[in-house]
Amino acid sequence: MIIVGLTGSVGTGKSTVTNFFKEMGAYIIDWDELARKVTRPHLKAWKEIVEYFGKGILNDDLTINRQKLADMVFSDKEKVEKLNQIVHPDVFKDDERITNKIKSLDPDALIIKDIPLLLEVARHIFVDKVVVVSASEQTQLRRLEEKGMSRKDAQNRIKSQLPLKEKIKSADFVINNDGPPEETKRQVEEIYSLLRKGEKHGKKR
Repeated sequence: MIIVGLTGSVGTGKSTVTNFFKEMGAYIIDWDELARKVTRPHLKAWKEIVEYFGKGILNDDLTINRQKLADMVFSDKEKVEKLNQIVHPDVFKDDERITNKIKSLDPDALIIKDIPLLLEVARHIFVDKVVVVSASEQTQLRRLEEKGMSRKDAQNRIKSQLPLKEKIKSADFVINNDGPPEETKRQVEEIYSLLRKGEKHGKKR
């Protein structure tokens, strides 16, 4: 089994890359998805978030309005850290449970863990390799604005994360996602092949 931590910055297109890896047979553990699950109404993390940030972040059905919460925290480093402290312990537990389940079902699995803040807050999560999805800031801003975000909010969201150039320093592989999907897929296929070859010639977990 080989475990890959996939990260990047907001707007670099990590979802596109993970989908390509999935098409090739990799297992995907999406930490954003795990975060949604552990913050469902009335769960422990949900209660702590509502207590700290207030009921104003809730939708009518009591789910957390992620956009309202994001608007509140991403310009305030202290609030970002508090949110991470609340959510991540439960996400870590779910991640470990899913990883162990995959390992028991498929000892030769290649697992891609899509962790946006891998290098900021999840360094202690074991991964064999790190893949960073990169794009120019111009591309990031365009993608975020296409999703309805204002340029100022998009810039703040980018600045709230570790700069891409710093993430790239920790990367074993870098995928440039500025170009067309076909070019991104070609890079993913190449990395997938290298990971599989490395697993065959190296030690398996």
